[in-house]
Amino acid sequence: MTKLVYFAWVRERIGRGEEDLDLPASVVTAGDLIEHLKGLGEEYETALQFPKAIRVAINQEHVEHDEPIAGATEIGLFPPMTGG
Repeated sequence: MTKLVYFAWVRERIGRGEEDLDLPASVVTAGDLIEHLKGLGEEYETALQFPKAIRVAINQEHVEHDEPIAGATEIGLFPPMTGG
């Protein structure tokens, strides 16, 4: 099982802050994860409709979408961040 944590409007659109999922073997990278989640229902499709805009953190470390997720205990999904 992998713990997924959703932040800001990703959380609002999916309708939950976190969940534990048993991911299929075909989900190898962070990008694969986003594509897999989009198939879980309309709320996921809406939240992740622009996958390149979604930021991913594996074990609290930001990564690119081609990063392997093997061994991840927690994966966070974020909208684009701004601030100063």
